[in-house]
Amino acid sequence: MIASLEHENITYTVDLSKPLDISIPLEGSSRNPIAWNLEKPRIEPVTTEEWTASVAKGAAINFNNIYFNPHAHGTHTECLGHITEKVHSVQKSLSSYFYLATVISVAPELKKGDLVISRKQLHGILKGKSNKALVLRTLPNTISKKSQKYTDTNWPYLEEGAAKYIREMGVDHLLIDLPSVDKEKDGGKLKAHKAFWNYPEAPRLKATITEFIYVSNRIKDGTYLLNLQTAPFVNDATPSRPVLYKIISQ
Repeated sequence: MIASLEHENITYTVDLSKPLDISIPLEGSSRNPIAWNLEKPRIEPVTTEEWTASVAKGAAINFNNIYFNPHAHGTHTECLGHITEKVHSVQKSLSSYFYLATVISVAPELKKGDLVISRKQLHGILKGKSNKALVLRTLPNTISKKSQKYTDTNWPYLEEGAAKYIREMGVDHLLIDLPSVDKEKDGGKLKAHKAFWNYPEAPRLKATITEFIYVSNRIKDGTYLLNLQTAPFVNDATPSRPVLYKIISQ
């Protein structure tokens, strides 16, 4: 299915029949990625004294409960409410679901024992220009990201200046293939989150961060159409399924 999108007086043509899914599926097994000291998600049948809701165990239907944390167990989109006392739901942050997105690859650099993404690196790649959505793929990029156990690994993160630079370019929706844009153990400073959301100075209620994505190596750096779909949870974060579409012509 061929579709056209007009943006800033430019018409982009995309093929909606060829989606490039950059989400990580959630599954109740040890193959699921995990962060923040949690155990694997659980997907298990409802069990009472009368029955176990599994066709394999004699029930007429499969009727499962799912136990998981959106921040720790896979691709999720979060809003300003992640770091504020006041409750904000991510559902109120998205007024549309299609955006032009810039996909870039960046190799975090070693600084004081940490792997970080710096403002200088991003400027060298983007030169001050980005679409409303920015997709960051960290290098090296291996399939192991889809099942990585991140707890106590001190994963790479965005420096405060890098997050501020992304905000200054007008990016409203930031997507990254790590459990968090911030350092795993930072004493609650959350510098990158706060810089991107411009909190507390001028909070950006319509901006979102999507973490725990996986961008296949077959997806080249460049401009895409992003469809950012979220599960309708009233919460600061929710499971999401970002999907890219290659731009055929403009």
